[in-house]
Amino acid sequence: MELSEDFGEQKRGGILQSASKRVRMIFSVMASPNRIDILRILNSKGPLTYSELKSLAGFKSKKESGKFAYHLRKLLRQSLVALNKSERRYTITNLGKLVLSLARQIEERSIIESGKMYVRTSHESIEEFNSHKIIQSLVREGSLPLELAQKITEEVENRIYKFQTSYLTSSLIREMVNSVLLEQGHEDYRHKLARFGLPGYDIHEMLTNVDGIHNGVEGLLFKTGKSVFGEYLVLNTLPKDVADSHLSGDIHITNTGLWSLLPDTLFVNIKELVEEGIDLRGKFLGVTRIPPPNSLEGVGTALSIAVSLLVKEASQEVVLDGLVGLLQKYSKNISEIEDKIADSFAKMSVASKLSKDSTLASFRISLASDPKIANAIFSAYKNYVKATPLPTIGIIVDYEKSKIGDFSAILSEIVSLGGHVMFSKGISSNKGLSKADGKNLAATSISLQSLSINMPRLAFESNKDETYFRARLALLMKPALAAMSIRKKEISDLTRRGLNPILANNTQYMQKGSVSLVVNLIGLREAVYGILGYENNKAGQEILAKVVTTATEVASKKGKEMGDNVTVSITESDAASRFSSLDGEKYGKMSIHPHVEGESYSEGVVIDASEMDSMNAKSEKILESNHLLKMLNGGLLVQLRIPETMDTAGIRKALEKAGDLLSSFRPYRKVPICSNCGLKEEKISEKCPVCKSPYILA
Repeated sequence: MELSEDFGEQKRGGILQSASKRVRMIFSVMASPNRIDILRILNSKGPLTYSELKSLAGFKSKKESGKFAYHLRKLLRQSLVALNKSERRYTITNLGKLVLSLARQIEERSIIESGKMYVRTSHESIEEFNSHKIIQSLVREGSLPLELAQKITEEVENRIYKFQTSYLTSSLIREMVNSVLLEQGHEDYRHKLARFGLPGYDIHEMLTNVDGIHNGVEGLLFKTGKSVFGEYLVLNTLPKDVADSHLSGDIHITNTGLWSLLPDTLFVNIKELVEEGIDLRGKFLGVTRIPPPNSLEGVGTALSIAVSLLVKEASQEVVLDGLVGLLQKYSKNISEIEDKIADSFAKMSVASKLSKDSTLASFRISLASDPKIANAIFSAYKNYVKATPLPTIGIIVDYEKSKIGDFSAILSEIVSLGGHVMFSKGISSNKGLSKADGKNLAATSISLQSLSINMPRLAFESNKDETYFRARLALLMKPALAAMSIRKKEISDLTRRGLNPILANNTQYMQKGSVSLVVNLIGLREAVYGILGYENNKAGQEILAKVVTTATEVASKKGKEMGDNVTVSITESDAASRFSSLDGEKYGKMSIHPHVEGESYSEGVVIDASEMDSMNAKSEKILESNHLLKMLNGGLLVQLRIPETMDTAGIRKALEKAGDLLSSFRPYRKVPICSNCGLKEEKISEKCPVCKSPYILA
């Protein structure tokens, strides 16, 4: 019995000695900064080849090869690093990760226990407080003179030591620096050093209300990122007078978070893009490269990939020409074309969404082209709309050289299902924007709109003097257009540097293709026919025409000075509701209410489809629409409002009549959608018939 106990004690002692020796060996490995660096590199970069790891670890000369091999061998022997022999790549083991974590904890705890003052930086590290870093930051980031930077730093340092704390953060130090700058009257420097981001409360609210995010984690990340870039635009990029105009509501910038990064609308020839194959060179390395397709299946795949990538390069819409021409060589099998295009539409629907209102991919179809292929595309689109609660693909129907009636049956069904359909004689976007070089179908064209002017605000502040009103409009447009010219240069620079690779390739880094700056007029009817006091008669219409002429003349003159193509439009924008809300707060809701039809200012012309039957070429709204469309070189949105009670036969009749009377129009109908289960039906009322949810979107 005693012998067995003695043997057990010896065995346990041997195990303990062996374990103790192993721990000592691991600690000896940790004693080398080079070996810790190798572990950190593998932990952050993932599996690496011998040469990659050697280079990243700083052993770049041939003389250091033996030294690097020695350190790597030590790590391999203690199983902190492993070699995948088939791939010839080194990776950190779980034990290595544990050792690295322990080393980090020891380092941070030793710093804190020393009793000195330390900073937890935004780079996930703890460093000893060093006032010289504040001076360097002030000079580098804020462009402060060295003497002023030293003075500000001294004051900040005094305040920090008064805290008598051993725990600081870089964001807290930045707040103190900004506070001292403001106190000493250096507001401009403070703006340069401002930290952009969301308060903790806002992030908590986003996570609490995550049921309102329809795009998953992607939606959260985009919303957060856009907030940061939007704040940076207003505080650091825009000229101060333009930023103040936006914040006060004189003008409105849509999508501030994307304003300096992406163009708003692209006009692209998809036929050329697909037939050249998908080659993004060094960008989007995770995307499959596809050679020029030689089959219908290859066309469908390339089309899906190309459009999914293109919608990432515009904030509002991509207008795609040439789809019919792309499919014509396969016209012998129409049913297969319909199946492949329907499949492509479905694949496009999972493309990244940059915002709540996703970038629209609109395919422009000329009714004068191959009728069988056009009908197949419409059939595919109808199936897509039927299966998709909120479509992100649209159709633009060009009826300049043919009649809508030949296709009105299927188009009326698409409209009844809530599809995005625009009818236009010529090239326009789904929002009614005109292409800058409308006759050149092949050339890529870029529209930078997203800047709207609050016309009712100008009218309120013009004392019912239309001459003064137009003068104020001219004064407001000049700095706004200067800001848009800056925007164009920034987007061009980012595109040239690879942020938008397809656009860069298609425009030869913005050297080819046309770029137009578009100013949008919101609430023009309310301004002229309401606030300025004119009636909607011949005299009032002449004043409205004078205002539009003033805007287009100022745009043309300023454009020539800047070397840019500047146009004026009246189309939809989120500015309409913001302007009416801000003006209601400023002037009183009762001052706004008599002039507003609906909940916000007008964004174009709205015609009720139920009235189309009684209209002719001389009807007031028809004359107004066609006259404005001729005057506005940037485009006009004419909306054909479809009543919920109108059946497809009524919609068909309204579309045909509108096509006879109007040069451009977009029908729209409110289709109820259950936000809980996604059901889309015409007859959903207060509750979803499937899941009984009361949350219904229109």
